[in-house]
Parts: sequence; structure tokens; C-alpha cells
Amino acid sequence: MSVTLVLIDACAASPKESRVQGAVQAVPKTAVHRVVVQVNSDDPVIMKHAITNSLNLLKAYGDRNEAAAVEIVAYGAGVNMFREDTSPVKDLLRFLHATHPDVVFSACGNTIAIMERNEGHPLSLVDGARSVPFGVVRLVELQEAGWSYLRP
Repeated sequence: MSVTLVLIDACAASPKESRVQGAVQAVPKTAVHRVVVQVNSDDPVIMKHAITNSLNLLKAYGDRNEAAAVEIVAYGAGVNMFREDTSPVKDLLRFLHATHPDVVFSACGNTIAIMERNEGHPLSLVDGARSVPFGVVRLVELQEAGWSYLRP
């Protein structure tokens, strides 16, 4: 399966503060569209859809000169998407991060802790990924803050 990606410009936005895991997280203040994408499967097709859906959103809104913010939240088996050692979509994530550094990659800290305990070693995440305490809580918080929800 081949994937064709089109290089697109990142949407400009100014920062706004939002609390994540006790730290301040930058969220575009002027974002007209805010979308959270859920990944809870280790199926590479679903992971690719999450990335291409994100790219398509950013391109479509960018073409209309409308700011957009995207966060991909992975939990359960979906955390494999952001693992440096197991991600089947590392190259696509690198592309997404390089072309749209404001896209947030959030991995469930609870799932990471379970994987680390089961595997007996610490996990490394791909560049741009960060841990949040609970992926499902992050999804709820973003939806309660008015973010649109997408599940590929």
C-alpha cells in the first residue's frame, strides 16, 4: 500500500494556555476549528487514517484561511502508534510533525505504565509525542472544551 502526501503550510495561530498533566500546553487561540482524533487500535490502517485525516483537515482549513488545531490521542493498543520501537507509522508521524509542529501527539500515561511494567523496560516515544495521565480523560476534557471528536 502506498500513501501519497501533499506538503501543506501550517495554519498560523497564537498560543493560549490549557492545562495538561499539570503543565501548560500551547493551544492555538485563534483556531476556528479544533479537532481531537482518537486512536485506540494497533491497526496500522487506522493509524494512517488518523494521520491523513489530520493532514486533510489542516489542508482544507488552511486553503480557506481558517486556523485549525489538531490533537491525536492514543490509548490502549493505540499507544503503539507513538512508540519509537513499534510504531508502524513512524515515517508518517515524522512528516506530520515536521510540516505541522503544532499538531499534538498525546499518549496515555496509564497505558504506557502498564506496557513498561509488562515489558520490564521504559518506553521511548517518537519525536513530538508526550504523555498525558489518561488518554480517555484527555478526550473528554477536549470535547468538554468544545473540540470536535473524530475516530478513524
